[in-house]
Amino acid sequence: MRDKFFNPESIVVVGATPKGGKVGNTLLKNIISFQGKAKASVRISAVNPKYEKILDAKCYPSVLQIEEGVNLAVIAVPAISVPEVLEQCGERGIKNVVVISAGFKEAGREGAVLESELVRISDKYDLSVVGPNCLGIINTHAGLNATFGKATPPKGNIAFLSQSGAFALAVIDWSKAANVGFSKVVSLGNKAVLDECDFIEYLATDDETAVITLYLEDIREGRRFMDVVRHVTKTKPVVVMKSGRTEAGAKAASSHTGSIAGSSEAFSTAFQQAGVVEVNSIEDLFDFSLTLSRIRDVNGGIAIVTNSGGPGVMAADAIEEYGLELAPFDRETMEKLRDLHVANFYNPVDVMGDADAEKFKNALGVVSADENVGAIIAILSPTAPIEFDKAGDYVLELNDKKPIIPVFMGGETVMQPLERFKKHGITNYFDPVRAVKALCAVDKYRESREKVSAPPPYSKVDRKAIEKLIELRERKEAKMGIGVDGFKVLEAYGIPAPSYGKAETAEEALEIADRIGYPVSMKIVSPDIVHKTDVGCVNLNVRREEVKETFFKIMHRAEKYTSARRIEGILVQQMIEGGKEVIVGMKRDVHFGPLIMFGLGGIYVEVFKDVSFRIAPLSKEDAIEMIKSVKAYRILRGVRGEPMSDINSLVDVLLRFSQISMDFPEILEADLNPIKVFGHGKGCYAIDFKMIMGERK
Repeated sequence: MRDKFFNPESIVVVGATPKGGKVGNTLLKNIISFQGKAKASVRISAVNPKYEKILDAKCYPSVLQIEEGVNLAVIAVPAISVPEVLEQCGERGIKNVVVISAGFKEAGREGAVLESELVRISDKYDLSVVGPNCLGIINTHAGLNATFGKATPPKGNIAFLSQSGAFALAVIDWSKAANVGFSKVVSLGNKAVLDECDFIEYLATDDETAVITLYLEDIREGRRFMDVVRHVTKTKPVVVMKSGRTEAGAKAASSHTGSIAGSSEAFSTAFQQAGVVEVNSIEDLFDFSLTLSRIRDVNGGIAIVTNSGGPGVMAADAIEEYGLELAPFDRETMEKLRDLHVANFYNPVDVMGDADAEKFKNALGVVSADENVGAIIAILSPTAPIEFDKAGDYVLELNDKKPIIPVFMGGETVMQPLERFKKHGITNYFDPVRAVKALCAVDKYRESREKVSAPPPYSKVDRKAIEKLIELRERKEAKMGIGVDGFKVLEAYGIPAPSYGKAETAEEALEIADRIGYPVSMKIVSPDIVHKTDVGCVNLNVRREEVKETFFKIMHRAEKYTSARRIEGILVQQMIEGGKEVIVGMKRDVHFGPLIMFGLGGIYVEVFKDVSFRIAPLSKEDAIEMIKSVKAYRILRGVRGEPMSDINSLVDVLLRFSQISMDFPEILEADLNPIKVFGHGKGCYAIDFKMIMGERK
């Protein structure tokens, strides 16, 4: 059905008008021009009760009176009239609709009610609706421009989906000057019915599309987005720029994880796991898309050929900074370069400022023949001997042998070869660093495409114990948090924790400590005291003779911070000495679900923020990557003769914690902090646990 959006045999414009400058007039003009470009004949009609004909298109009083079948309806009437028109489309059997009209949820409460009515009607008739509040759609290969924009972009192999119609208009206008081609353009608008996932699925099988590029402001179905994109990126790159990711003005979170993990981290993590090439600027959005449209793999290191030492060094620095590798030349390559009398026959290759185009070509030819080279950055500055036209021809000639990224640095002197590059889909960069970043995007896409993850493991656990705990909390009408009782969750899921007990009196504290053995740790239990150490409510290495006095000291300090009725008691716990401290946490993201965090633990976690994230459920590979990607991994690996920490035990904790988050959606936030991990084979212990609950669904 989606194909009829882009290759319709019959179109109706509802709200067409003969008045120039109006949206309905521009729409109809653009669509009528499609008649002469389409491969097959296309019937175009209009709906406006005031006219019998508009711009050579037959005009009807309403959709219901159109005689022939219609594949696509484009609606541009006042918002209040759209539901009636959509109902008529449903009755008439028109399944594909683009609603250009604005004035829906973006305009406030009344508009939101109207939009919900569009959704209801669409569900009733099983309609596919783009918009409302959108620019429209374009298929350059068919010559279809169903937008109210004045321009149509050139043909190309990049599909562009934009949630912003104004941004799409700007990109279309820019694309004509930059000679950047698109296969399809879709303005998503408010995404009342169809969203980015629907079009990504369609474009995955579109032979005219090589790269799918998106500008998004929100993602309604995060899980579906990840599943769809993860499948599509195995064959086509998906490049995304996401705005509106920060949580400015949000209330302070109740856990360490909650205070660190905002929506920005959730989106970036989801994109990474799904294989998205994420960008943070318009420049990168199209640099990366254009490069990926012609280069999918770089099988080897990067070579630099330049006639200017400075830009060559800039490129070499960027290659290291972005995690790529300079290609090591083999002996034969270096001998041939030495024979060319270059200033440097290692990588980067400096052919010197007195080199002409022929010498530049010879150096490119020698380097491109080296099997260690995967791609070449060709840098030229406008020295007197260089002829840019010839040099450009040589780049085009040799580009089939190895991908070449031209960095022709200049203005008017480089215009002619740049125009030829554009016609061949090759982007020239004035800045060598931009060229390196584009190749980095290719490398990231290759890594994500080749990554194979096993399904998440599932451990047999005592879920009933957790369900009883949640029921108990509901009967007690506990406000949000689960304190010491939360350790029962860890026991049920096989996460190791020290022996413990909760004391409400000094005598109880002594009994528990005698049972556990000395020394012990003692901590306040209160939903109001998140950071216990900050208010002096944690005592370590407590001996038997100190237990009662410590109990009263902690209670006294806690009562200064909160009321006595909000103090549940004191946690008396087995004292675990030594080990490295890490944190495992979870925050439930509204878009993607459980966001799992791992990093350096203890009281400084929010200061250093040495953490990594993944969306649950985690595979074993996810857990290992999380641990390896934090700076503290070097410490866990062992430094200066220290033994390696028990990484396997941390992997196991992450997987079990991930399972908890998936099994119980009512858990909103949770922290295991600190977890003390010991030497290889000696395991780890979760010393403290905090869990924030929501309503049970």
